[in-house]
Amino acid sequence: MKSVAQCALQLEEETEKIIVGKRKQIELILMAVLTGGHVLLNDLPGSGKTTLVKTLSLALGCGFTRLQFTPDLLPSDIVGMTVFNQKAGDFELVKGPIHTNVLLADEINRAIPRTQSALLEAMEEGQTTIDGTTLPLPKPFLVMATQNPVERESTFMLPAAQMDRFFICLSLGYPEADEEVAILERLGSHIPYEQVVPVSDPETLLMLRDEINRVQVSEYCSRYIVDLVQKTRSDPWIRQGGSPRASRSLYMGAKACAAMRGRDYVLPEDIQTLWEPVMIHRIVLTGDARFQKKTEETVLKEILDTTEIPPHKKELFHGNK
Repeated sequence: MKSVAQCALQLEEETEKIIVGKRKQIELILMAVLTGGHVLLNDLPGSGKTTLVKTLSLALGCGFTRLQFTPDLLPSDIVGMTVFNQKAGDFELVKGPIHTNVLLADEINRAIPRTQSALLEAMEEGQTTIDGTTLPLPKPFLVMATQNPVERESTFMLPAAQMDRFFICLSLGYPEADEEVAILERLGSHIPYEQVVPVSDPETLLMLRDEINRVQVSEYCSRYIVDLVQKTRSDPWIRQGGSPRASRSLYMGAKACAAMRGRDYVLPEDIQTLWEPVMIHRIVLTGDARFQKKTEETVLKEILDTTEIPPHKKELFHGNK
């Protein structure tokens, strides 16, 4: 069986056959995939969000479903429903598109809150309930949701409690000039998805998650995570800080980061790598912070820069799993 580092490298290489110049974002998404977390891609239209998710799902060798969210989308359109089968003369259960390995929830903020809640409940519980019948979701199960942060017409913002259920929040951003030229040369006529070769499958991903669970996290690193998250709850620029779920996301993400870098123990730099994408959608700034032109990025960087880093002695980091 391939190690986490070997499999992650192959997944990155396959994804980069289509996606140009986004190695950092691909690595972060893979960390979410390997820990069972969900991803929110918060970016402008045309930046490659949908293409990235589809390409990665092909490389993962997992089932993939794309669901376009609209204001008239109902919860039953996601989780499924019972319908009457005239031939059988009885009702039968029809599973919705959420019963897949990778679900692309495109423009999630266009759906009404009731529909958003149905999706986010499934994300948290790993199951759906259709007319009293509970069905487990496939394993692994991953939601990659997209939303446009600028457009506000006919949209319903996700409340903070629901944003907290996403493992990380990322923005792809616009490409550099040379990267955009490469995009035109590579994808100008069509997107060659047929070039992407599956290098994994659902069973392999579950085994890789078991390997990540065995990565060790010392007391020093656990304390570092807690110190960072605690500071978001007392920072004068932050109205709402990180929850215990944020601490757990940092903890599990740091394990995946270490494994992808070929280590069986976590270092402070693993935590620092994930700090902004794990926390940026979980904090809410005060009105004074906005008035002072503060952003979530600058406030999180200040917290990271002013928090003491644990001692860098290798033997200190072989702690509890």
